[in-house]
Amino acid sequence: MDTRTHTITLRLEKIRDALRAKGCQAALIPSADPHLSEYLPDRWQGRQWASGFTGSVATLVVTLDGAALFADSRYWSQAETELAGTGITLVKVMSAAASNYIDWMVENLKAGDTVAVDGQVLGLALAHQIRSALQAAGLNLDTTVDVIASAWEDRAGLPTAAVFEHLPPQASVSRKDKLAHVRAAAAARGATHHFISTVDDVAWLLNLRGADVTYNPVFMAHLLLDGEKATLFLAPGKIDAALQARLAADGVTIAAYEQAPAALGALPASAVLLVDPKRVTLGLREAVASGVRVVEAINPSTLAKSRKTADEAAYVREAMEQDGAAMCEFYAWFEAAFAAGERITELTVDEHLSAARARRPGFKGLSFNTIAGFNANGALPHYRATDESHSEIKGNGLLLIDSGGQYLGGTTDITRVWPIGTVSAAQKRDYTLVLKATLALSRTCFPRGTLSPMLDAIARAPLWEQGIDYGHGTGHGVGYFMNVHEGPQSISKAMPEATMAMEVGMITSIEPGIYRPGQWGVRIENLVLNVALDTPEKGQFGDMLAFETLTLCPIDTRCIDLTLMREDEKAWLNSYHAEVRRRLSPLVQGAALAWLNERTDAI
Repeated sequence: MDTRTHTITLRLEKIRDALRAKGCQAALIPSADPHLSEYLPDRWQGRQWASGFTGSVATLVVTLDGAALFADSRYWSQAETELAGTGITLVKVMSAAASNYIDWMVENLKAGDTVAVDGQVLGLALAHQIRSALQAAGLNLDTTVDVIASAWEDRAGLPTAAVFEHLPPQASVSRKDKLAHVRAAAAARGATHHFISTVDDVAWLLNLRGADVTYNPVFMAHLLLDGEKATLFLAPGKIDAALQARLAADGVTIAAYEQAPAALGALPASAVLLVDPKRVTLGLREAVASGVRVVEAINPSTLAKSRKTADEAAYVREAMEQDGAAMCEFYAWFEAAFAAGERITELTVDEHLSAARARRPGFKGLSFNTIAGFNANGALPHYRATDESHSEIKGNGLLLIDSGGQYLGGTTDITRVWPIGTVSAAQKRDYTLVLKATLALSRTCFPRGTLSPMLDAIARAPLWEQGIDYGHGTGHGVGYFMNVHEGPQSISKAMPEATMAMEVGMITSIEPGIYRPGQWGVRIENLVLNVALDTPEKGQFGDMLAFETLTLCPIDTRCIDLTLMREDEKAWLNSYHAEVRRRLSPLVQGAALAWLNERTDAI
């Protein structure tokens, strides 16, 4: 009789049974779907199902006699807790992009062993990297085996949420014009056809939105373009007849989701197909007809959607105002309720803050799980309070709140830290150092075309001076009523690539932090817009860019150690708070207005 009772242990054994049946010795299970999405529908939560680890990013390797989960520093504490008793070893890696699991497989498998991975969820570029490393070690890679499909008996089906249209005025560029732009860019690469798999690219290009992924207004679909028409592959029943007719008027026809590989296989031998190797899976690439020439380059839509137009930027500013007003209403309630002795937990914070956003015009939903972490919980960058595990906010310390909303005119993401009771000198020091890091990057200017990772050290420098660092990136791109994490730019320690060049219109977060495990965490985050900077030397040294801070919410001054602040830093903060007051005052009243005025007083 099988005496192994831990749910995860039983699931791992089912995976091992599937490996034995296929003659394989290890399974690689990434956090991925057929669109290489960061956030996954239930159907493709195989890594979470097999490991029990609920963080959004990690890689699982299962062998016939062991298992290892590879996660970066954002998730170490969470993973240690969730993996306890499963028999899975946590391997700590420095970043989500790290490929330590490849080295681990080379070290722990023997020559001749075969690693199974589902090629339908394995990125093309990553597949080349893995295959090369395994072959050099005498190992084999089988991309036809999906152990999750064999082991996960009650696996969810395709999402069924309806697709809807993102309409003017917020959708200020027409579907027809976007398609024309992408076709021209593909043609400039010599391509006659272009295949797009990333769901945010498809949604942006067609001015469509959906609800297949929690918090991200996207839907599961592929898109195949030629010079005149386009085919959208998605599950049946997701688009009504009226929308289908409007799409048809722009040359877009509908086909079943599962027909995408066959369409690639039916391309004529004369076709030249553009695919993005970082944004298409190996399985789909292998479906392309053998006679077709393939051009590998970044999706033109990925570059285009990252550069918000002037009209889109104007709507984002309006969304930021509404979001800031909601924050004022929430924080006014929070401080009054706390002072009155009302019981408040991290779950209460999420409930009331979400309700305040829901009352604002244009609000469509949250942009990610609200992170409300008090004291030690704030030291977990991706912490989430649950019914089973959360803290009451009482006593003394720091409350970190990272939250955001989806609006018809933009996507928001903001982190603030608030004092609870008495704040210690050490907490004030950490808070002030993080504030200085946020200001250092917010105030910088740089040449147009600067590769975004090159800016990362500017935010870290005030912390490095004190021997302090943080494990996550400094900033991520943000979509336009779209994914809260968007490329190609990334202000991080990532290896710089040409596609990461900073251009006018890009929206990026700035969010340095300090995390003291078991004690507290500090992160201050604003979204910023790349804007052209007019300089006296422009003609001689080229175009310069600067950051316009979009986020509108007071940065609490009660946590600041003013002895650590320079006069120019104080001046920037005072100017920012004056702008926050000017923009938000017309949108709030009563207690919220009084709170806003108090929290934006100059220092």
